[in-house]
Amino acid sequence: MATHPSPAQPPPHTGLIWRHLVILGLLGLVAAGYDRLWFALDQSVPAWDPADYLTGALNYWRALQAPHWLDPDWWRQFWLLSGKVPPLTYIATAPFFNLFGRGIDQATLLNLVGTFLMLGSVYGLGVLLLTPRVGLWAAGLCLLLPGLYRVRLDFLTDYPLVVLVTVSFFCLTAWRMSQVKGQKSTFNIQTLIPWGWAIAFGVSLGLALLVKQTALFFLLVPIAWTKGGLWQRRAWAKWGQLGLAGLMVWLIAFPWYRTNWFTIITAGKRATVGAAMIEGDPPLHTLGAWTFYGEVLPYQVSWVVLLAAIVGWLLGYGKRWRGNSTQARRHEGTKGGVAPHRWVLVFLVGGYVLASLNMNKDSRYTLAYLPVLSLWLAMGLLAWSGRWGRWVRWGTVGLATIALVGNTFAIAGLTPLAAWLSPYGQRLAERGKPWPHPAVISTMTATAPGLRLTLGVLPSTPTVNQHNLNFFGALQDFQVYGRQVGVQLDQVPQDVRSLDWFVTKTGDQGSLGRRQAAQAATVQAVEQGGAFQPVRTWDLPDGSQLTLHHRLEPMVTVKPETQRYPDIQEDQIRLNRVIVPAQAPPGYPIPVTYRWSGPWEKLRSGLLLLSWEWVDPVNSDPAGRRNSSPSAQAMLAQATDTPPHAPLFSLLSPPYWLHDHAIGFGTLLPQPPAAMPSPTGRYRIIERTAMLPPADLPPGRYRLTATYLDRQTGETAAIALPAATIAITPDAVPLPAPELDLVTQLRSLAQALPQGTPALEAMMTEISRINQYDPIQDYVAQAAQSLEYRLVQEPDNLALAYTLVLARVLQRQTDDAIAALDRVIRLDPMNPYVYGYLAFVNLYDFRARAAATAIQPGLTLAPDLPELQLLDGVAALLQGKVWRIGQVRSALAPD
Repeated sequence: MATHPSPAQPPPHTGLIWRHLVILGLLGLVAAGYDRLWFALDQSVPAWDPADYLTGALNYWRALQAPHWLDPDWWRQFWLLSGKVPPLTYIATAPFFNLFGRGIDQATLLNLVGTFLMLGSVYGLGVLLLTPRVGLWAAGLCLLLPGLYRVRLDFLTDYPLVVLVTVSFFCLTAWRMSQVKGQKSTFNIQTLIPWGWAIAFGVSLGLALLVKQTALFFLLVPIAWTKGGLWQRRAWAKWGQLGLAGLMVWLIAFPWYRTNWFTIITAGKRATVGAAMIEGDPPLHTLGAWTFYGEVLPYQVSWVVLLAAIVGWLLGYGKRWRGNSTQARRHEGTKGGVAPHRWVLVFLVGGYVLASLNMNKDSRYTLAYLPVLSLWLAMGLLAWSGRWGRWVRWGTVGLATIALVGNTFAIAGLTPLAAWLSPYGQRLAERGKPWPHPAVISTMTATAPGLRLTLGVLPSTPTVNQHNLNFFGALQDFQVYGRQVGVQLDQVPQDVRSLDWFVTKTGDQGSLGRRQAAQAATVQAVEQGGAFQPVRTWDLPDGSQLTLHHRLEPMVTVKPETQRYPDIQEDQIRLNRVIVPAQAPPGYPIPVTYRWSGPWEKLRSGLLLLSWEWVDPVNSDPAGRRNSSPSAQAMLAQATDTPPHAPLFSLLSPPYWLHDHAIGFGTLLPQPPAAMPSPTGRYRIIERTAMLPPADLPPGRYRLTATYLDRQTGETAAIALPAATIAITPDAVPLPAPELDLVTQLRSLAQALPQGTPALEAMMTEISRINQYDPIQDYVAQAAQSLEYRLVQEPDNLALAYTLVLARVLQRQTDDAIAALDRVIRLDPMNPYVYGYLAFVNLYDFRARAAATAIQPGLTLAPDLPELQLLDGVAALLQGKVWRIGQVRSALAPD
């Protein structure tokens, strides 16, 4: 590799550069105006991915309204807002929301900034590697490539990735070429230039990795190539500059990756292997896996531009071979110690090969190399010489412009021509009647004011899906969350009983695949089951109809309190009434209705510590007990083929069961409903739910006791409540009941923890299901806070201790989870799985030595348990004990 610039290539004239920059600025302004016109005319709603990303941007915008920059816990929660997708696109959108308001058009202003950065970087690459003219043409072509303008007119992480990969490659190229100028200088400003470019490269690469992990597909090979050249030339001093760049990457990207590494790994497997299998992508051992991106290239750049560039290249090389063209030899040799053609080829081939190694194929996954590829396209167009050269170049640009306009605006006669010139490049602005998504959200909030609502979305089409309804709910101050349910046939009854709102659609139901039977069963249960009523129906632009359904007796109802109670203080919480059956059997859900009243702030921040305590025995006949719907405990036992863990519910004296939960199950909004003012300043909250007495509960009469716990301050207070009792007797007939509240379900599912790995898969499946019903997982926080209080009163209650472990793990609060596990180890020291849990939590927080220490008692109790051997091996590997890799392999090997 040469180390000096070619003397035949003088630096470009400064005046020419400035003229080109003015042209670039005008091109950027034209593109910005064109994009803004498109967004102003478009009436479409975002599809799955764009809507999901828009919601992520709103989540980060909300978090940045009240930042706590010096609080480590705030930063952890900040990074957890996006567990699978790196969050820079979301974070960078927040300023546009602050300046221009929240919406789709405002979010896409981020793409406008990205366009200017991309144009500047492509032009800079042309100046550094080739000629300013090539750079200018390449930048202009970037605005006409279908693969780029389609994502530029959407809100996706792909376009920011394209921009930052291009910026990173430009900075890496500038750093490589700055070495020549600075290597013979004494310490002056020139010696600082390589360090500045190294920092710029590190910052841009770190930012690219905070947009999408696939940035490495395109930059890994150029980085390795650069390191190989430094190693070959023994340029050890330059390694320090690369080390500084690596430090910048680490400082920028490491906090998010460290916080979410486990989610990234598990989600990455689903997004690659799982998605590839579902979509039928060609396996890696087939030719189709390696030609896929070559086959879609004509659609990404349009066959017109590609064909003109290829012919130009062939003509140019033909002239060089005949030796009669100095223009064809113009770019021979090196510039700044870099062979331009080879360097660009390293980037393009490396990106192509590494992207092809990804089992999940999509044309979007290689868009990041198109700006650099535009340099090759520009060289091909400029290789046309003679009187035909100008006609070919501008004719190609004209046809590409026609394709752009026809593919983005439905113009009679032009759109079919555009589809021929550039197939699969359409991103038409949708005109006409707007979609009713905002009306769906406003209807829900008007029908059930004051509550955070979850909408079960049964269709899954590009225009009606859980993500875009969730986004429009987030636009309304996060009052409504959309979630897709009805996807597992065995979960349909739970889905229908757990949500108060559903939306159904006639006609095409979308990409349901193998879930059609479950979706159809859910639709039938909602429309014909008798528990729901249609609230409103909308005619959709595609000719179908959308219907919103609401439960006749919602789980939570808010009403203004019109009655004053002289014996109750104005700021005191009161339980006005409890409705329970006279008797019920143990181990089965019991329907219960609570009617609370109090000031809104107290209600919203209230956590109810409810205990149904034994009062006196009743006579019962176990032979008369009948079978009915199973409890959560029984369902878990059936799913895992193991009996319930009886010691967890061994009761202290006197016997009791818990029904702790937040008032309104945590769904009350921060402010009281403006549409429902209360003359007394107090509100009534009606909860319709079910509770679960343990299966081994002794017969007797049980009385309700209650304590109010303020979730914000931790203070407790007595609650005024009427006398409420129920008889628990084994011969009672199980009663139809609503779905158990989520805190109760969590306590029931925690019984699987002592059983270890055999029961964990079924438990986590159930947790994934109930997480859909509470999209912010507030039920986990409710459980954790109530359990902490309970364990102060009952420090030796093993059932509560195990449930607290589960809650802390689900919250991903490492220190609190370790403290909860230490308590369980003290109470259940002979269970080897507990030590495995403790080791895993330590490994999750990269505490390898602590994990190795934690696992040893478990290995002593169960030395042949593969899970413990695996954790021990991983802890050893993280400490540098590579000779233990055989242990990891053995633990992972199938039986």
